[in-house]
Amino acid sequence: MRVDSGNASAFTELLEESVRSHGHLCPGQVLGVKMCMLGLREVRISDPKGKDRKSIIVFVEMDRCATDAVQSVTGCSLGRRTMKFLDYGKMAATFLNLRTSKAVRVIAKEESRQKAKEYFPEIGNPYEAQLEAYKIMPDQELFDAREVTLEVKAEDMPGRPLRRIRCDSCGEYVQDMREVQRDGKVLCRSCAYSGYYESVGKAIF
Repeated sequence: MRVDSGNASAFTELLEESVRSHGHLCPGQVLGVKMCMLGLREVRISDPKGKDRKSIIVFVEMDRCATDAVQSVTGCSLGRRTMKFLDYGKMAATFLNLRTSKAVRVIAKEESRQKAKEYFPEIGNPYEAQLEAYKIMPDQELFDAREVTLEVKAEDMPGRPLRRIRCDSCGEYVQDMREVQRDGKVLCRSCAYSGYYESVGKAIF
């Protein structure tokens, strides 16, 4: 379906689809869906899963519920290289139209949490109040949105890897130009810096 429509039925349908994918309804799902509808509308992407699927890249700055909503609405994913994850810990996403190079960053306003209580003062649970209020609050109260400029490097674009190269230390292969040159050696980032894991014992295979 088209996601550039601002009508309530489009929002409801997109939210229901996102909830099925995510597994439960939560304020993050509501924010994520509305964030997408706003961002995609501003960059003139109406059919991200259809005719516009090769024209959209989205950058997400949080590993929270809203990111699942972004993937559900846009169809973008890490595996397709159309979703880029930046671990900034911010409830924000940037939508890029590759055809036009227009990009818009949308970030949830912190004050929207308090504003939600004003919409439903009879709901004592802040979580429940946010869930209901976010559904009806206008975009201007929920988000800050602005045009930004950014450049996607060739090695970050969707498509086949531009290069695969062997790490001189561990022997594993690195693709998409993520290797590091150090002291005349080609290293993967785990060997060049500190990795997120430490090997223990013998190899299983």
